[in-house]
Amino acid sequence: MKAIVQDRFGPPDTLRLADVDRPEPADGQVLVRVHAAAVNPYDWHMLRGDPYAARLLGGIGLTRPKQRVAGIDAAGEVAAVGPGVPGLSPGDAVLGFCPGAFAEYAVTTPDLLVPKPESLTFEQAAAVPMAAVTALRGISTVGRVRAGQRVLVNGAGGGVGTFAVQVAVSLGAEVTGVCGADKAGLVRSLGAAYVVDHAREDWTDGRRRHDVILDNVGNLPPSRVRRALTPAGTLVANGGGTPGRVFGAIGGMLRVVALNVVVRQRLAVIVPSAPSGPTREDLTAVSELVASGRLTPVIGRTLPLKDAAEAVRHVERGHALGKTVLAVR
Repeated sequence: MKAIVQDRFGPPDTLRLADVDRPEPADGQVLVRVHAAAVNPYDWHMLRGDPYAARLLGGIGLTRPKQRVAGIDAAGEVAAVGPGVPGLSPGDAVLGFCPGAFAEYAVTTPDLLVPKPESLTFEQAAAVPMAAVTALRGISTVGRVRAGQRVLVNGAGGGVGTFAVQVAVSLGAEVTGVCGADKAGLVRSLGAAYVVDHAREDWTDGRRRHDVILDNVGNLPPSRVRRALTPAGTLVANGGGTPGRVFGAIGGMLRVVALNVVVRQRLAVIVPSAPSGPTREDLTAVSELVASGRLTPVIGRTLPLKDAAEAVRHVERGHALGKTVLAVR
């Protein structure tokens, strides 16, 4: 089968298209024929082995990538099931977390898959898992957003941000989206009451305060972001950091946790979803929001599988509109 492989840590150019053996499902596993796969910041962190501290935790690999075939978000059809897998049959359309998703086939476990909503194409479905689950956690689980609250989403035009705006709106919040001027129209169309162009306005000047801020960018110190919070507001930090740093986003998150001890406002972090983090409950929740029409994936760019390096490079630059997706089939 065709797959995008990486044999060493490095920039996107280390990714290459290769012929590899098709995996087979073992006990309790599912083989998915991948129709589409989405690109996430998670993927370029895995690609670069960034931050270095994460290599010691075992999920990335110490000296070389632990997962040779790249990718994690996928949508496709069940090709085969191993022994001990009830409820799934060949031909079922699914979406979820499939380690090695940048390939024609990938093996995963049934708890990381849910049925694909009929209203979605495979490309749209692939855009859902990591970004939508992260948005739901940031807004609902960690942010505890309630109807009538003021919510600000920094990075509102990106993968997590476009979902986060919609989740907050669905909960009855008044949403302000921070993004570039080129994404303002899209963010308004998702339900944001206000849109701030970060290049022209300082949303941290304190003139407008919010009950909850979801910061998907992490380029400003928490002490500055707090100026845009109400006295008892909540800041939810989602990642940040740059490639090649020793601690990267981990360092920024630790600073938020430490500051939370000494301030009145509530400062919290959300670790972006990865195979070890999400549950079937998370995936089911976002799938139900999609099926109900309250959540719509935004795809800014679709590329063929062979162009995976360019897709990852595009996401790594940090200005992608919505989700970037690889068409595999």
